[in-house]
Amino acid sequence: MWDGGVFDMDLQPVVPITNPVEMDETVENVLNKLRNTAPYPAMFKKAFGTEEITTARMMKALSQFMVMLVSDQSKYDSVMRKQGVTFTQEEQQGYTLFQQKCSSCHKEPLFTDQSFRNNGIGTGPNNDEGRYPVTLNTDDKYKFKVPSLRNLAYTAPYMHDGRMYTLNAVFNHYSSEVQDMATLDPLLRQNGVLGIPLSANDKQYLLAFLNTLNDRHFITDKRFSEESQ
Repeated sequence: MWDGGVFDMDLQPVVPITNPVEMDETVENVLNKLRNTAPYPAMFKKAFGTEEITTARMMKALSQFMVMLVSDQSKYDSVMRKQGVTFTQEEQQGYTLFQQKCSSCHKEPLFTDQSFRNNGIGTGPNNDEGRYPVTLNTDDKYKFKVPSLRNLAYTAPYMHDGRMYTLNAVFNHYSSEVQDMATLDPLLRQNGVLGIPLSANDKQYLLAFLNTLNDRHFITDKRFSEESQ
């Protein structure tokens, strides 16, 4: 979760199932739906040996599916593996800029360091305080998990609350719209200057590089589609 409130993959699905602004369900009601809907009993028998559908089995099935979702067939991956593919000049310039300006938080190869940071986006209309309600540590106010940058072409809108629809809007935020806050990440307040200096050319080069992280093979993998059943 963006606030780190769930730390076990087997338990993560409970949150969207029961959250009133997501599925607004109960686990028991979901289990009853599965028990009474073909082909789920047969599928549980194939996976677990009997048709019994329990909370533990459902959560384990969901977590096992989620750990299969590994994206590693992007152009970036092919370049790093030296598979005869190279960056264009623009992509290489973007990669160099990325390493200079972005990689402290978005560490390769996952493009996240798994930390929680305040990126100066501000409180927003719902005043989501990020990790603070989880830890009750005031130093965690407005801190959210650093996201991976893989497959950005397919994951708009951006930021923890989806307030930005384009990557250019994200670039503009970091270059000129970072808000000074008590818990703002120090990397975004250097020598009294807020944000990350980015010229128009910098943004163009960064976008070219970030597009090398898109993995069409992953998003079209039949194993992850409903039709694969």
